[in-house]
Amino acid sequence: MSDKVGKHIAIYGKGGIGKSTTTSNISAALAEAGLRVIQIGCDPKSDSTNILRGGEELPTVLDTLREHGKVRLEDISATGYKGVLCIEAGGPVPGVGCAGRGINAAVDLLQELNLFETFKPDAVLYDVLGDVVCGGFAVPIRDGIADRAFVVTSSDFMALFAANNLFKAINKYAPSGGARLGGVIANSVLAPYATSLIDDFAERTGTRVVGYIPRSIEVSQSELYGQTVIEASPGSEQAQVYRKLAGFILENEASCIPNPLNGPDLKNWAREWGDRIFKSEAGIVEASGGI
Repeated sequence: MSDKVGKHIAIYGKGGIGKSTTTSNISAALAEAGLRVIQIGCDPKSDSTNILRGGEELPTVLDTLREHGKVRLEDISATGYKGVLCIEAGGPVPGVGCAGRGINAAVDLLQELNLFETFKPDAVLYDVLGDVVCGGFAVPIRDGIADRAFVVTSSDFMALFAANNLFKAINKYAPSGGARLGGVIANSVLAPYATSLIDDFAERTGTRVVGYIPRSIEVSQSELYGQTVIEASPGSEQAQVYRKLAGFILENEASCIPNPLNGPDLKNWAREWGDRIFKSEAGIVEASGGI
């Protein structure tokens, strides 16, 4: 994609880790600050932008293309909180085709419709499923669509495993013009060891943590209202966390090419942390210190 209008940022994460919630709150914070924002959901579940739109139904790009020969922007978009333009790429018919096909179709259609030249966004956020970084899901980082990618993870091993896989994709594509990594977003931080564990993972992979989002009842409550925390609890500390993160992501353009761990090293690293957490929980103190 040449002559990009606005900053294009891809946010990846394992399914269920909170990447859509995080992305939507970042979009809401940027829009609240007066910026023009587009959020493109690139998850086949098509629920990326729900809490920006009060949970209202939004036809996906793929479904609309399947049902209509000619598609207009108003057929596949809706205006959400503070003017955020919401689009859902969608996925294939269950059991048929590639789950990443919606991303390719959405990108092609939005370029054909001259969306970015017309809307003139300050920021475009791509919310991408990161469980499997296949060719389809790698499109935002592979084809120069996104400037930078961020990874949302918790301290759970499978979330870190997915993050490490994304690092492999960035490591492969960044040298030839693909997106570089902006950093890691530590989400749902609650356990005493969570921050240290994620920090250590970032250090081992040559990356950095750009924000820590604590687990909060306000997130769950806001989602039940069909809203972001920014909208439902604007004066809360949790809303301030998202505002700070949004400002950092937009203004700080530092990036890197990560050094992912290979399979055995990742398993050994996880086992070491498993032992440390067990000893900590059991009250065993070693000379080298705790977590």
